[in-house]
Amino acid sequence: MDDYIKTYFQIGLSHKEILACLLEDGYILSLRHLRRHLRRLRLFRKKIYTDINILVEFLETQISTHGQLHGYRWMHLKCLQHGFVVTQNTVRELLRTLDPDGVTLRQRRRLRRRQYYNKGPNFLWHTDCYDKLKPFGICITGCIDGFSRYIIWLEVGPNTNDPSVIAYHFMQAVTTRSGCPQTLRADLGTENVIIERIQTNLKLDGPDALSHLPGFLYGTSHANQRIEAWWSTLRKHHSQFWMNVFHTLKDEGSFSGSLLDKSLIQFCFLDIIKEELDLVALEWNTHRITRSRNSIAPYGRPFMMYNRPQDFMSIDYLHPVSTEMRDLWLETIPKPRNTSDYDVYQLAAIIMEEEGWVKTNNVEAAIELYKNLRQKFFNVILV
Repeated sequence: MDDYIKTYFQIGLSHKEILACLLEDGYILSLRHLRRHLRRLRLFRKKIYTDINILVEFLETQISTHGQLHGYRWMHLKCLQHGFVVTQNTVRELLRTLDPDGVTLRQRRRLRRRQYYNKGPNFLWHTDCYDKLKPFGICITGCIDGFSRYIIWLEVGPNTNDPSVIAYHFMQAVTTRSGCPQTLRADLGTENVIIERIQTNLKLDGPDALSHLPGFLYGTSHANQRIEAWWSTLRKHHSQFWMNVFHTLKDEGSFSGSLLDKSLIQFCFLDIIKEELDLVALEWNTHRITRSRNSIAPYGRPFMMYNRPQDFMSIDYLHPVSTEMRDLWLETIPKPRNTSDYDVYQLAAIIMEEEGWVKTNNVEAAIELYKNLRQKFFNVILV
């Protein structure tokens, strides 16, 4: 039970939310009992605060990466998930001091949007591909639950035009949950033909009171609003940083858009971006969505809305899928490739071994590695 308490505490859940999750895991505790466990495990929110110098060092590191796009609430959650004890107000004041320009840029006026209605978790999933980094060989695909805004998957690779890539990520999500949504919504595009076939087939597997609902819906991008709206969040908190990095390489003459350059970008940066996207998804799923003027939409943490729908006057609409049916589809879908050109990938690995270079998750080091590998390839070509 201690591991569960530590995990829920570290992702930023409140005491009430931790108790609800523990109940799902089979542990019945009172609030007073939970507080005793937290004291025993030395897990605190309002005492033994982290040294301010350590926080400054952490925030400076974050500001030097895509973290420069975060507001103080998101950054506070990130601090909690890294084990720091700090108040939201302290993070806000530190960001004002360390990144005044960023604070000014993040001040935006809110827009009034049309109302969106969804019955509950797994009633409707929205999936789409994000193409802002595609000119550089980095392709992102994602899926979000319409009710809770919980990120179902957020993956990156060299290609999202291949229908089997989207199908692979969809089946991984289905396997994890032992079920599929009542309806899956996607844009019109050839990349979605396989998931349409799979979702329609899975809905036919077993009885369901909601079997009259369409298993798959095609629509325009502006109608697929949940995932389209979330892409703006991704750009604000992550992808804009990488767009700036890659455009700088282009402006310096270090990127031409060739297959070689795209393959080297994938070799040097794909693992870093994948790790960051995993963190972005975790941070989003555990952050708190505040109440808005759209009174129809629930509010709270996506993690809680998705896993505890009863607390939000809803139920889980997951359509159960048999193991046999899941395995049947999994056998037909290959695992996505991690590069556009295996020859470039293998040669880059050989050069790194000969030169004694190593990959790191440091952005500046990855940029230097990319430039060095690119020069090595050009030297080989010219010879």
